[in-house]
Amino acid sequence: MTQQTTSAFELPERLAAKADPALIADDERHFATVATTLEQDIAELTARLDQVRRSPGGAGRAAMDRDNEIHQLSSRLRTLRRFGSDLCLGRIVLADQDEPVYIGRLGLAGADGRRLLIDWRSPAAEPFFAATHANPMGLTSRRRYRWQRGRVGDYWDEVFTADALDGHAALDDQSAFIASLGSARSERMRDVLATIQADQDAVIRAGSRGALVVDGGPGTGKTVVALHRTAHLLYSDPRLGHRKGGVLFVGPHQPYLAYVADVLPSLGEEGVQTCTLRDLLPEGQAVVEEPDPEVARLKATAGMVGAIERAVGIYEEPPTEACKLAIEWYEISVQPEDWSEAFAAVGAGTPHNEARETILDELVTILIDKNADALQDEEHGISPEMLARELRRDRELLTALRRAWPILEPTDLVGDLWTVPAYLRLCAPWLSREEIRTLQRTDPAAWTLADLPLLDAARRRLGDTDADRRQRAHRARLAAERELMDGVVDHLLNSDDDGEGATMMLGGADLRDALIDHSEPEPVNPDLLAGPFAHIVVDEAQELTDAEWQMLIARCPSRSFTIVGDRAQARHGFTESWTERLERAGLDRVTLTSLSVNYRTPEEVMAEAEPVIRAALPDANVPTSIRRSGLPVLHGAPADRDTLLAAWLADHPEGTACVIGDPDYPGLPRVRSLTPELVKGLEFDLVVLIDPESFGEGIEGAVDRYVAMTRATGQLAILRH
Repeated sequence: MTQQTTSAFELPERLAAKADPALIADDERHFATVATTLEQDIAELTARLDQVRRSPGGAGRAAMDRDNEIHQLSSRLRTLRRFGSDLCLGRIVLADQDEPVYIGRLGLAGADGRRLLIDWRSPAAEPFFAATHANPMGLTSRRRYRWQRGRVGDYWDEVFTADALDGHAALDDQSAFIASLGSARSERMRDVLATIQADQDAVIRAGSRGALVVDGGPGTGKTVVALHRTAHLLYSDPRLGHRKGGVLFVGPHQPYLAYVADVLPSLGEEGVQTCTLRDLLPEGQAVVEEPDPEVARLKATAGMVGAIERAVGIYEEPPTEACKLAIEWYEISVQPEDWSEAFAAVGAGTPHNEARETILDELVTILIDKNADALQDEEHGISPEMLARELRRDRELLTALRRAWPILEPTDLVGDLWTVPAYLRLCAPWLSREEIRTLQRTDPAAWTLADLPLLDAARRRLGDTDADRRQRAHRARLAAERELMDGVVDHLLNSDDDGEGATMMLGGADLRDALIDHSEPEPVNPDLLAGPFAHIVVDEAQELTDAEWQMLIARCPSRSFTIVGDRAQARHGFTESWTERLERAGLDRVTLTSLSVNYRTPEEVMAEAEPVIRAALPDANVPTSIRRSGLPVLHGAPADRDTLLAAWLADHPEGTACVIGDPDYPGLPRVRSLTPELVKGLEFDLVVLIDPESFGEGIEGAVDRYVAMTRATGQLAILRH
């Protein structure tokens, strides 16, 4: 292995003072050791991964352990290869230690066992993020690095005690951090791990029990907190590991997910499922917004989701009349009480479509027990097994069962609610006649976003529509194997002349049954978003309706949530408290925290945006900006759009811009065109608003204007006709 010879520092001329060997020699040596260790680790991990992949696959737990080891090795390899020495975020010096402690994206130990990097998520790394001058947490100094293309392009120091002043070149605590806030944006969220602030770190490291609400205005780092908290929880809380359900991350829309796509992998977490609410259902990608606000309001309640249970219950009523089955040699009567007893055998929570085979099993057992005396009649010579086989294929019994407990399609069930008024009245008796008429439509399958929670509830309540057929096929395969095995066993017994030895054991029914493979998995395509998950993180959560919360709660039985949002950015209003909203949805252990410092949006932009939201929501949680851009808000006409953008692109070789409110604008490289709804969670160096008054009236219009304005990290331009 060769020691690193190229300097890890590439400081510009203006920072020549920081290149003094007295300031960076220790870091140079440490980074060289990190680079050598990384090279060794990558070689060893590659060899280990190749070895595991060549090893036999095994079965059962052994196969799972092998697959899990391959996943872990591959994930760590990708992280190590993604970074070099820039795995290091910074260093801290503790009052009771002479040697600095280096903080990394992940932990790293040298060949001699010496800890080279402390994982940023470990308790030992907390002071790097959380120490302040009011609470230095035992630190005498802290250094943060800014990496650019694998080299340190800048660094800055903070000291917490007077005797730590010597040997530090950047003592303005916030200068480099503030400068980093105004750096150019790209199409993907930039790396901000090294600059996480104390208020954000406190939320990231909070426990996972119950629902933690992080309320904060634009630019306070809510998305940063949500993503880094996800990685921290997976590291620190063994109850949330992938084998325990893992973490689901829910964002507001696809542009948002694309924007943050690199963050979790850069933190070493590649197994987190990320999605929007639309992604939870197959119908989600084709749905449109509900055009009628009243229809959307009626469908948004948790009560309407509960109507699905009533809708299914209508199809779970046992027959009320007796029937007689003409088995070849015997007549069997099936009474209403037999049906009721069989229906009652279905366990609570069993999906409707998956329960029919249970009912048939129970009904067959009941009928065999009722006719036990007749089965002993030597004239008939009927065994319970023979009767069970006949009952299972009796056409009249199966037809009665299908009528009493039909297999239901979720789309049919929900579609009927909107096309059959009498059915909706039975399932939702609290609705008025006028409301029932409002919910009716001619096309039952004209799905809208408001239908998704009901479709989801129906899908979960009904289960696999193909379960009945698959169970019958599985049972038939087992019967065929059993018949074949019986023939083999009989042959072995007949060939054993003295009737003793190992073959005697084959006469036992238990062993015959044990020789048949009951464990073959049935061919079901897993739905990776179906859950259950150990924890769910929701960004832009202020937009969720009570019905949409039911979709997520159903996927997280532990009710362990991180909920990130801003009540002032709720397009349809948010007049109650977070606690009231979430308790109504079914989350009763709610802890509220808030972020109030705006790290992203310059003062110049916030001065223009604050009156917009205050006019509609006087008590809006408007955060305080900590920096100025020096750039005024521009005003002009839509005809100025192209000239303005061309000038900006020419002056800014890096960075991104966005035109909001002009659907005809086609976009350019580094310039996007989006609606106000699709910019939530995103940020751009330049934002150009076209006729913001056209975004709408009331709270919805004000929120759209406020959100659009506060996407700007550098400059805002407002162009009106």
